[in-house]
Amino acid sequence: MRTLFTLAIFLFALITNAQHGYWQQRVEYVMDVDFDVKNHQFTGTQQLTYYNNSPDTLHRVFYHLYFNAFQPGSMMDVRSRTIVDPDRRVGNRIEALSAKEEGYLHVTTLSQDGASIRFNEEETVLSVELGKSLLPGEKTVFTMAFKGQVPVQIRRSGRDSQEGIAYSMAQWYPKMCEYDNMGWHANPYIAREFHGVWGDFDVKITIDPRYTLGGTGYLQNPNKIGHGYEDKGVKIPKHKNPITWHFKAPNVHDFMWAADPDYKHLKAKVPGGPELHFFYEESADTEAWEKLPEYTIRAFQYMNTHFGHYPWKQYSVVMGGDGGMEYPMSTLITGKRKLSSLVGVTVHEMVHSWYQGALANNESLYPWMDEGFTSYASSLVMQELFNQPTNENIHKGSYQGYFYNVSQGEEEPLTIHSDHYQSNRSYSLNAYAKGAVFLNQLSYIIGQEAFMRGMRRYYNTWQFKHPTPNDFIRIMEKESDIELDWYKEHFVYSTNTIDYSIETVEEDAGTTVVTLKRNNAMMMPIDLVIEQTNGEKILYYIPLKMMRGNKEDEGLTTSRMDESPWPWTNPEYEIRLPIPLKEIKSLEIDPTKRMADMDEKNNFYLAK
Repeated sequence: MRTLFTLAIFLFALITNAQHGYWQQRVEYVMDVDFDVKNHQFTGTQQLTYYNNSPDTLHRVFYHLYFNAFQPGSMMDVRSRTIVDPDRRVGNRIEALSAKEEGYLHVTTLSQDGASIRFNEEETVLSVELGKSLLPGEKTVFTMAFKGQVPVQIRRSGRDSQEGIAYSMAQWYPKMCEYDNMGWHANPYIAREFHGVWGDFDVKITIDPRYTLGGTGYLQNPNKIGHGYEDKGVKIPKHKNPITWHFKAPNVHDFMWAADPDYKHLKAKVPGGPELHFFYEESADTEAWEKLPEYTIRAFQYMNTHFGHYPWKQYSVVMGGDGGMEYPMSTLITGKRKLSSLVGVTVHEMVHSWYQGALANNESLYPWMDEGFTSYASSLVMQELFNQPTNENIHKGSYQGYFYNVSQGEEEPLTIHSDHYQSNRSYSLNAYAKGAVFLNQLSYIIGQEAFMRGMRRYYNTWQFKHPTPNDFIRIMEKESDIELDWYKEHFVYSTNTIDYSIETVEEDAGTTVVTLKRNNAMMMPIDLVIEQTNGEKILYYIPLKMMRGNKEDEGLTTSRMDESPWPWTNPEYEIRLPIPLKEIKSLEIDPTKRMADMDEKNNFYLAK
C-alpha cells in the first residue's frame, strides 16, 4: 500500500508539473514545391509532424493561409482602406487586383496519419477537424497538397516589386498556427505581425534554372546548384531544365525565400560565425552593397558580444519586399539606398534575429518586445559602426515619438494586440518608440551595467521559448535584486505618464531644503544631481519604497548619497541637503534624460 501510495503521489506531481510548467509545441515540415515563373503559380506537398507537448487534448488545428489576404474584399483589403491612416504601400491596391494579379493559397487534400480529414478554408485561416484527437505527449503527421498564386508585390511578399525583384516569397505556405498556454493563435492576416511554432524545415523548390534563390536555411546541394553557393573551384554545368534547390533550416518558426534571375551573390564570414550571404541587383547602389558586408560583420560582432551569440551558422541579406522585414536566418530589404540607409535597415532587420528570430515572443500580441527591443539595440550598433559620440542620447528619437503619441492623445496600452490598434501611427509609435523607451528607462531604474547583464541573461535563458513580458521582468528582477512589477504594470499595462518637478528650493539654518513633486500618475525613483559652485557634483539617489532595493552606483558623479525610499502614495518628497543654498549652482532631476518625463523644464533649478 505504501508503495502504491508513493507511486500515486509521484504520478500526481508529474501531471501537475505538466499542467502548470513551461511547455511549447513543435513541428517538422517537409515540403516539395514546383514553381512556375510563367504564370506565377506553384503547387506543393507538405508533410507536417506535429508534437502536442501541451497538457491539453486537441480536437482541431489551424493553419495560416496568408496569400488569401491579397484578394479584393479580404479583411486585409477592408482594414487597409478603412483605417484612419492607411499604409501608403497598401491603401486600396488590393481592391484593384485582377484575377491574375491577386494572391491565393488553397489546400487541396489533407490527411492525418494517412486518413483523410475535414477542413474548411476561412479566408486566411484553414480550420481542420481532427480525425482522431491528439492527446498530451503524442504526435501526429499531417500530409497535404496545396497550390498558390503569388500576388503582385503589395505588402512584404509578392512578385515584381517596385525595385524589380521577381519573387519575395514570405508567408507563402500553409503554416501551422501556434497553440500555447493562451490557446490557439489563429488570427486572420491584416498586414501586421506574426507568431509561429518552433521546428525544423526541409524544403525543396523546383524552379527555372535562371533564378538565384536566397533566404532561410542551409542549401544542401550547392555544388549541383551553383549560383555562387558552390565550393571554390567546382565547375557547375549550365542548367537547361528546372533545377531543385534543397534547403534545411533547424529550429526556426518560419521559412522565407526570394528569387530573381539578376541577383548578384556575395559571401562573407563573421569571425566565429555566421556565414553571410548578400543578394542584390546591380540596379541598386553597387558600391554601397559591396561595402555592406564589412558593416554587417561588425554588427554581428557587436551583438554577439553585448547581447548574446547568434545561434545559427548563416544569415542572408536579400533585396526584395517593400521596406525591411525580418525572417529566420534572413531578411528582405529594399536595396536602392545610399550606404548609411542600407546599413541602417540591414542592422535593424539583423538585430531582429535576436528578438524575433531566437527569442520569438508572440510578436502579434507583444510587438513592442520585438520592435522596441530591436530599435534599442540597433541604435547601439549604429553608434558603434559610425563612431557616434557615446555621450549623445542615441535613443532621443524614440523618446520624441513616444512624447508625440501621448501629446496627440493617441497612445494605447502596450497590451493591445498589434492588429487592434486604432491607427498605424499609434501602433508604430507604441511598438517601436515606446518599446525602446521601456528598455532605456529600465536602465535608469536598475543601472546600466545590471541592465546589460540582464539583457544577456534574458537572451540566454529564454532563447527558443517564446518569452512574455513577465518572463523579461523576472529576469531583470533577479539580475538587479529590485522589484519591478510596478514598472511593468504602469508602463506596459496602462498609459500613465511621468512628470516630476523641483517645486521649492529653500535655505534653512545653513542647509538647503528641496521639495520634489510627482505631478502625474506614474511613479519613478529619482536621481537628483546637485552641482555646487566649486564644480563638484553629487548624486542624491531616492529609490521607490516598493522597489525593495537600490540600483548600483553608475559612477555618474564623483559621489552618491542614498536617501530614504519615497512611498508612492506621497505626492511630495522633501530632502535636506547639508549644503548652504549659496554654494549650490544647480539641481537637476535625471540629467541622463533616460526617464520619460513629460515636462523636462520643471526638472531643473538654476541658482540666481
